[in-house]
Amino acid sequence: MSNAPKSYTKKPLHQRAIQLSSFALDEDRVLVEGSLVDQRYVPIYDVGGEVRDKGIVHDMKIRLIVSGIPPQILEAEAEMLTYPHPECPSTLGSIEKIKGLKLKAGFGEKIRHIMGGVKGCVHLTHLLTTMAQEIFAGSMTHRLSKPRPIPESIEDVRGLEYLVNSCKVWREDGPLYARIKSAIDSARSYSRALPNRRNPS
Repeated sequence: MSNAPKSYTKKPLHQRAIQLSSFALDEDRVLVEGSLVDQRYVPIYDVGGEVRDKGIVHDMKIRLIVSGIPPQILEAEAEMLTYPHPECPSTLGSIEKIKGLKLKAGFGEKIRHIMGGVKGCVHLTHLLTTMAQEIFAGSMTHRLSKPRPIPESIEDVRGLEYLVNSCKVWREDGPLYARIKSAIDSARSYSRALPNRRNPS
């Protein structure tokens, strides 16, 4: 950092840790878990002048059961293990409203509309929107862990629409997209040629 002092000691103030994981439940369903932990490293004074100790401020978890491509949320639950205000757990019910939601374009906006602002908890909302990547990654990993028929074309690759144009390397006119298309075309050509091959007598 150009504006940082040449020599300084970093004093930790606050840290947010988010951990995401996914697990296979059966042939179709995936369990996606997310946790958010906020830790304060120094005491603070609130607006009333009361001292609040350092330590864990938030410790919450969200568990989702999803299925299909695009993944659909079948079950959802949340819990708060540590929270700063007695009223915080009253927001947990907002997670029930996302059942049936599919991971499609605008997923984050839908989550914020359903449980953001005064409808729920800003930290649960942040954790859930962050979990979108793990929902997709876990679902696709589960799907690709089993052999699948070769797609007829790149347009038939389920889930690819969420990657294309999602970043620079996945742009539609980029080399990665072209390599995937070429690999599918080559595999299909080889597969179609197999029945025409004759065994030597």
